[in-house]
Amino acid sequence: MSSQRLLHAAAEPGDQPAPARTLTVRAVTIACLLIPLNAYWITQMAVIRYQGHPTTVSLFFNAVFILFVLRIVNDAVRFVFPRAALHRNELIVIYAMVTVASALCGHDLVQVVAPQIIMPYWLATPENQWEELFFQHLPGHLTIGDPEIYRPAFEGGVSLYTRERLLAWLPPVASWGGFLFVLATMMLAINALIRRRWMDEEKLTYPITHMPLELTADDGALLRSRMMWLGFALAGSIDLINGLHELWPFWPLIKVRVVHFDAFMRSFFVGYPWTALRGTRLSFYPFAIGLGMLLPLDLAFSCWFFYLFWKAQGLLSLMLGLSRIPGFPYVNEQSSAAYLGLAGFALWIGRGYFARIWRGLLRGRPGDAGEPMSYPLAVLVIGGGLLFLALFTTAMGMWLWLAGLFFVLYFLLSMAVTRVRAELGPPAHDLHRGGPDLILTNLLGTDGTILPPRQLTALSLMFWFNRAYRAHPMPVQLEALKIADSSGIRQSHMAIALTIAAFLGVFAAFWAQVHGYYSYGIAAKMSGVATIFGREPFQRLQSWLAYPTGTDWPRVGAYLAGLGFTWLLMMARVRFVTWPFHPVGYAISSSWSMNCLWMPIFIAWLAKLIITRYGGHRAFQRAIPFALGLVLGEFVIGSLWTIIGIALQINTYSFWV
Repeated sequence: MSSQRLLHAAAEPGDQPAPARTLTVRAVTIACLLIPLNAYWITQMAVIRYQGHPTTVSLFFNAVFILFVLRIVNDAVRFVFPRAALHRNELIVIYAMVTVASALCGHDLVQVVAPQIIMPYWLATPENQWEELFFQHLPGHLTIGDPEIYRPAFEGGVSLYTRERLLAWLPPVASWGGFLFVLATMMLAINALIRRRWMDEEKLTYPITHMPLELTADDGALLRSRMMWLGFALAGSIDLINGLHELWPFWPLIKVRVVHFDAFMRSFFVGYPWTALRGTRLSFYPFAIGLGMLLPLDLAFSCWFFYLFWKAQGLLSLMLGLSRIPGFPYVNEQSSAAYLGLAGFALWIGRGYFARIWRGLLRGRPGDAGEPMSYPLAVLVIGGGLLFLALFTTAMGMWLWLAGLFFVLYFLLSMAVTRVRAELGPPAHDLHRGGPDLILTNLLGTDGTILPPRQLTALSLMFWFNRAYRAHPMPVQLEALKIADSSGIRQSHMAIALTIAAFLGVFAAFWAQVHGYYSYGIAAKMSGVATIFGREPFQRLQSWLAYPTGTDWPRVGAYLAGLGFTWLLMMARVRFVTWPFHPVGYAISSSWSMNCLWMPIFIAWLAKLIITRYGGHRAFQRAIPFALGLVLGEFVIGSLWTIIGIALQINTYSFWV
């Protein structure tokens, strides 16, 4: 097996360029059939059963599992009926479409907005005064206030498919679904503008694309690698044993999932000030170790170093008495500013490239041959999307200037997430409570001086796609374009496939969510996560309106500190070649996911450091198939356990979180 090809699979074109057969009817048809089934699977896992959570890590295990099964079945078909087998590019198109649809159905998009449509009316009580505080500001076309419609969704055991219920859900689903589709289309247009800069000029490596490129390679090198199957067997055996333990507790348990540090701390770190370390998690996820080995050493080091850096901030704050200040040391604010700093830096170093695009547009010679869409079309899509957003936000009562600031911040954060994934491919990126809704309220206050209750309500309705930035469609789209570039697929063909996937994926996600509500009942047989997602924005809005504050200057200072520190790290990396502290590690390491993943990344960093130091570059190349095997083994066996649980309606082992 060519380990060299594995190492550079995401950075260079494939070994055997694909023929012109790219966007075939059967590939799109298969993907369109899989997307609703995939949405149902994700909803069962993440919302109804609350396990698996495939879209909370960068590489979606559900999409990898589907691709793996397709590859195995396709190889069998090729052996019997060679002409009926799918071409590599068709497999890639299917994977890309399923992945984009998964992001839209993910933990931070439709899963949050669907319960938001009905939750305020169900949870309103005389005690919380929601009806008096903000019901008059809730747009009727974005919510459902009829108890005959929303009450059965909480009780369950009934059918969604009645005329009254379908007609009641149609306006908010069409409105929010159209909104999300426009956002995804604008992201694709932005990706069309930045693709050449990041792929061809800067030659970013796109580590997340390693797995799909290797799984679909014509030579099947990954599937014939003994090292890969060794890693597969190790990770898969752990999941198999733990899955059997879940069914029959007398089987042994190999503890790799998170263990809370608190129990360990009670034995060795008692009392003040070690209480600041509460919530620390230890874990040994095989897939995370595998993904961590694909990271550059400096990023892997920075991920766990800055995780401990945040913990040290909390410990020092407690020792100095600063923890009495609400929110101190303002970790979320520092992280938000770090993301914005990364986006600003990426735009700054690419300013010459964007200036060339602008000059080409003015001269009528854009130089966009081979791009996902022509540059004039991309600009038109972005402009049309901005017009739609202006009309949409005006209809929900938001001022245009406020909407403008909101979406400038949103797209900067989106570009930062995309850049981080393209350049370094971290296993996860969260940014909880760091979106433009909180940035603006921290800057402008909630006391009504600048933002009256109607504007605060409008910002709260935007909470759902800013709760966190894990299942984000923009980096997934750009990675799909990178896979197309590496396998010889026309960029325009991939863009068409991604657009189809976005449209179908949005409404398949809504269908799976709402169908689950009426079948199981949000308050009856479901996990409770829908209630949490739907309640969060309105509880926060209640706090804003009941306890208004002005500009939060300490948090503003934290934004400035985070931005300044990020730029200092950037400049140090430019000035000192061996500088070990990566600003991306500073940005992403404060997240919920990194709390679960910091130890596997530390293990991966240590293993990679030892291999490269004592075995050299060639030894590490030989280890890459093993790392991919760890990922694939856990993804395949872990996915099978979730499918068994859903099919038999029993609790089964969940390998993640």
